[in-house]
Amino acid sequence: MTFSHKFHASSLREYDIRGIVGETLTEADAFAIGRVFGSMVAEAGGRKVAVGRDGRLSSPALAAALIKGLTESGMDVVDVGQGPTPMLYYASFTEPADGAVMVTGSHNPPNYNGFKMMLKNKPFFGKQIQDLGARAAAGQVVPASQGGVVQKDISDAYVARMVQDWDGERKLKVVWDNGNGAAGDVLVKLLEQLPGEHKVLNAKIDGTFPAHHPDPTVPKNLEQLIAAVAAEGADVGIAFDGDADRIGLVDNEGHILFGDQFLILMARDVLRQHPGATIIADVKASQVLFDEVAKAGGQPLMWKTGHSLIKSKMAELGSPLAGEMSGHIFYNDKWYGFDDALYAAVRVLGVISRTPGTVGEFRASLPAVLNTPELRFDCDEDRKFAVVAEVAARLKDAGEKVSDTDGVRVNTADGWWLLRASNTQAVLVARAESTSEAGLERLKAALAAQLAASGLTPDFSATNAGH
Repeated sequence: MTFSHKFHASSLREYDIRGIVGETLTEADAFAIGRVFGSMVAEAGGRKVAVGRDGRLSSPALAAALIKGLTESGMDVVDVGQGPTPMLYYASFTEPADGAVMVTGSHNPPNYNGFKMMLKNKPFFGKQIQDLGARAAAGQVVPASQGGVVQKDISDAYVARMVQDWDGERKLKVVWDNGNGAAGDVLVKLLEQLPGEHKVLNAKIDGTFPAHHPDPTVPKNLEQLIAAVAAEGADVGIAFDGDADRIGLVDNEGHILFGDQFLILMARDVLRQHPGATIIADVKASQVLFDEVAKAGGQPLMWKTGHSLIKSKMAELGSPLAGEMSGHIFYNDKWYGFDDALYAAVRVLGVISRTPGTVGEFRASLPAVLNTPELRFDCDEDRKFAVVAEVAARLKDAGEKVSDTDGVRVNTADGWWLLRASNTQAVLVARAESTSEAGLERLKAALAAQLAASGLTPDFSATNAGH
């Protein structure tokens, strides 16, 4: 029987394949991903693919269809079962596997799901995902054959390897919010081996996410954790997203630490072992982070937003540490260079327990800046990149200080503002940061003027935030 399959146009994203279950993503899609990705692994000389899944209600059926497609392409599948995305990445390295596929909807609502992939331990993204779609439509697969499936629980090995890098001194009191996400069972095992006092909120894996949405970048989702940190008198609170590749932190005073703030804590520690090393952060990060990395003797590098892009750049430069505002943290120091919220938690707790003073005192010691939250403006898919190019061209013509690493980031005497096109939605994303309210207003006015010059009417109703 000839194989051919067409995916819904919206499901083939920049970094993964994702959609609404039963509408834009189906078990037929899962089978097709297995059949085509398995063929690509075979053509690259591989035979073994690791598969994992998160705790969403649709994940077991999608994983079963995916595995059927992989084995029909001759792949031998190692099924690591339910758990966090980074545990699947870990399996890819330690099995070792030629390819890896995680069934996960990450932090999307419960009716979404998707697939994150690795090929030869490198992110599978961008053009590769588009190629997979084109090959499915053309029926370009290896002849059908039959691979095998082995179920393998690697959670104990994964936990033991993380605990090996625990380097703390004093015992801490920590509250964790699993958000009913896929890390639940592994987190419980991890905390049995970590020193200190630990309390876990929403430990049970539940794909309906009854407590709150599992996205630690949204302050509302951290309210339960903040209350628990206060009630317990804890040193720190830690939250994960739905598949535990992103981390959020709350200090002992109940303040949220943003990704670029806790990355400073991690960078200072890593730079003691690797003086002069390159530390990478995405273009959304505060100037404070880049300045603090330089002060600590590191080489700060501003790079494109997107976990696959950051991982690729880290590998290219041999960078020991990288991070994104969204809470993806990548340790290449002692670890494997992939984004892992559980491992990042082990490392940051080690740093906190060796640092005099509290996490709140660390946060208060950072230079004070004011910034907008992430501002999002609707913009047609076929127009969004053109708008950014127009803005960059006008600013360069005017002699402004512009970085176009990812979108356009403009430095002025007041601070900086950023405009970039989302890789996954029909929106433009912006941020601005200044040391004063008046400066922030001037930056927002400059951004608004540029958007207006390209025919957009921005809405700045979102409030400013201290940071």
